[in-house]
Amino acid sequence: MISIIIPVHNEKENLQWLIPYLEGLIANENAEVFIAVSSRNSDNTSLANNNPKINILKCQGSGRAFQMNAAAKLANGTIFAFLHADVKPPTTFITDIENTITNNYKAGFFSYQFDKQSFMLRVNASFTAKDGIFTGGGDQCLFIKKDVFHSLGGFNEAQVIMEDFELFKRMKKKNIRYTIVKNNLIVSARKYETNSYLRVNLSNLILVILFNCGYPAPKLKSLHNKLLKLPNNTYSN
Repeated sequence: MISIIIPVHNEKENLQWLIPYLEGLIANENAEVFIAVSSRNSDNTSLANNNPKINILKCQGSGRAFQMNAAAKLANGTIFAFLHADVKPPTTFITDIENTITNNYKAGFFSYQFDKQSFMLRVNASFTAKDGIFTGGGDQCLFIKKDVFHSLGGFNEAQVIMEDFELFKRMKKKNIRYTIVKNNLIVSARKYETNSYLRVNLSNLILVILFNCGYPAPKLKSLHNKLLKLPNNTYSN
């Protein structure tokens, strides 16, 4: 079974289309969904759902790492797929993951494209099909075998930003075999709607460089918040 785990914080608008889409995606598949809701969620999201494959978890804390770990403790799958609420997976999502694990990979990521069309965004997206310094970001949707995830200790809850990169760093140290599935997710370009292309990319580059240099997570979070104009669904912990 595959457990799709989605940490959310004020994502009402995205959940209105994402949950029905995922219901259709997993209807005939051995899969389940966990929506892990931040304790600070304040957008009055309607969480009622009668589908037994869709699980709503109201977390006792907030932060993506905390919420994803909380859901992982309850999930029934032998494979976890960590998906952001503003990312739409391809229709072959479940099959793609199953085939990757069958081919003896322990984990993987997806390439992606943005939901807005522009030459520069296509350039950005093209790098997600290749292994490089930006591999491991949450928009790529990490999927990983449950036993491998737990052997790594899960997400580091003290990593208040870039928790996905931090886990990926540990994966590489342990030589966990992974691949990139070249079947695009559709990722929201909302950061680019309130910030310029140059500002977003410069911010991303600075954060990745500082992260790799061991810059403390709280300082990274503070710098991130100063560099970009952020929507109200941004984690504040």
